[in-house]
Amino acid sequence: MNDFGHESGMMGQEDLRRRLEELRSEHRDLDDVIARLAEATPFNQLQIQRLKKRKLALKDQMTRLESKLLPDIIA
Repeated sequence: MNDFGHESGMMGQEDLRRRLEELRSEHRDLDDVIARLAEATPFNQLQIQRLKKRKLALKDQMTRLESKLLPDIIA
């Protein structure tokens, strides 16, 4: 599985941090690509929608990894 969904339980803290940084980098790159495509006339709406969907999936993966890295705090 590409997002390490099943492997993250076996990954160490450093591995999780490295993977999180990779996801953040890809997320930023998608921001740039989407902005460039939106500036072009005419732009491909379907392609932009797919990139935004990918960006949301990355955000979900980042949130899962961040929750594994942060200790549970019970208020």
